[in-house]
Amino acid sequence: MGPQDRDLGVIRVAPEVREAAAVVALETTLVAHGFPPGEGVEVGLESERRVRAGGAVPATIGVLGGEIVVGLTAEELERFGADARKVGPRDLAACVVQRATGATTVGGTLAVCRAVGIRFMGTGGLGGVHRGWNANVDVSADLGELARSRTVVVSAGIKSLLDVPATAEVLETLGVPVLGFQTDELPLFYAARGGPRVSARVDSAEEAARVARAHWDLDGGGLLLARPPDDSLDDVEPLIDEALREAHAQGISGQQVTPFVLSFLHERSGGATLRANRELVAANAQLAAETAVKYAQTV
Repeated sequence: MGPQDRDLGVIRVAPEVREAAAVVALETTLVAHGFPPGEGVEVGLESERRVRAGGAVPATIGVLGGEIVVGLTAEELERFGADARKVGPRDLAACVVQRATGATTVGGTLAVCRAVGIRFMGTGGLGGVHRGWNANVDVSADLGELARSRTVVVSAGIKSLLDVPATAEVLETLGVPVLGFQTDELPLFYAARGGPRVSARVDSAEEAARVARAHWDLDGGGLLLARPPDDSLDDVEPLIDEALREAHAQGISGQQVTPFVLSFLHERSGGATLRANRELVAANAQLAAETAVKYAQTV
């Protein structure tokens, strides 16, 4: 369903988004920090096109000029460059008050979805438990926000630079269903197979929408719908290990790890991971739209 029709204070919802029956939220961290300079905006626009192709209305979310904007225009999207703040749930209020340009993460976007009532979101990969967590606890806010938000996140599984089995265990603890779209295994972002078993397999957008509705009828929170990438890259793991070692050597930590690793992979793979990343983000957005449409038809 579309965003709630009420005074949202610091949140500005675009009229098209407010009036739509099927809406898909899109983040802006991918635009600002997930791709080489100049390419992120096009990926964001392509995601919006794919949402429309799936029959829904895109709602790209970011912070601009003291407002959280739900449904950025193409001109506004151009303002999300590498200098934009990376904004998770904890950062939204400060970013608004300080009138900074803020690119929302999955968790930040989910917090806004919860505030305005958006039920579906498309992204690349979900954040989670970082490798080496037993020595240095580092867990993405994406997991907590997903658990408390009545939103389906469609992604290519969990970011492959993370500890995927540990993240899957945390999702189970939080009561988050992990649905595999036409797969019994959790995709590993670039690779279609190799992750732990999903909690349930669904074979259509309609089935995913029905599971979401039943989950929410039982007072549940968010769900992860994991779609395998169409072009699976099965030899990326050694590069990820190398990228993480290099990040550690350079003292890179926290929110800066993901953009560093992505850039490293894009360069060392000769652009293969970049091409895969572009396509999976767009494909996930379209599946989110198709699922949102099926959900709206059951209301």
